[in-house]
Amino acid sequence: MSDASTPSAPITYGDFEKVDIRVGTIVSAEPFPEARKPAFRLVIDFGPEIGQKKSSAQITVRHSLDELVGRQVMAVVNFPPRQIGPMRSEVLTLGFPDAEGHVVLAALSHPVPNGGRLF
Repeated sequence: MSDASTPSAPITYGDFEKVDIRVGTIVSAEPFPEARKPAFRLVIDFGPEIGQKKSSAQITVRHSLDELVGRQVMAVVNFPPRQIGPMRSEVLTLGFPDAEGHVVLAALSHPVPNGGRLF
């Protein structure tokens, strides 16, 4: 595995197709003090096919709770769930590190239907 600044080894389009990245709308966001690193506990609605999923997101520096509900985000929905403290995180919410290494959520330029897949 390479560090975040080094490009990864090339993959095939078939490899890319295995990663299921979908858009969803955050329906609830709350503090997650039990997480090892500062995080928020999110519930994200991915539409009728996938439903609502939980995510632990380390976005506490660049995002506030009051701005999150109603915001569309992208997440990997086909990783196995991961136990984080008392919560089972079901999806990986996507973001990028800023110049200081704090996570900034990946953003859409226009609203799209929940559950839409990245391609």
